[in-house]
Amino acid sequence: MIEERSFQFSLRIIKLVKDLKENNEYISANQLLRSSTSIGANVAEAGAGQSKKDFISKMAIASKEARETRYWLRLIKEANLSQLELSEYLDEIDQIIKILTKIVKTSQNTI
Repeated sequence: MIEERSFQFSLRIIKLVKDLKENNEYISANQLLRSSTSIGANVAEAGAGQSKKDFISKMAIASKEARETRYWLRLIKEANLSQLELSEYLDEIDQIIKILTKIVKTSQNTI
C-alpha cells in the first residue's frame, strides 16, 4: 500500500515540477523532485531489506524525505511559486508521513 501510494504521489509531483520549471523555479523544483521521489525509492528498498534493522532504516529515511518534501511544498505554496493548488499535495504528504511514522514505530517495537 505505502509503496504504491508513494509512487503515485511522485507521479503527481512531476506535474508540479514541470509547472515550477516552466516558471524558471529550478532550484525548488529540483529539490522537491529529489526528496519526493526518494520516498518511494526508499520504501521499495525497504521491501528488499536484508534484516529488520535494514527495513526500519530505509523506512526511517523515507519518513525523513517525506518531511523534507513537506517543507518544500510549504515553501513553494507560501512563496506563491506555482499557480497549482497545493493543498492536496500537502494533505497527501501529511498522510504519507503518518503512515511511515507508524510503520517505523511498530517495526521498532517488534525488534
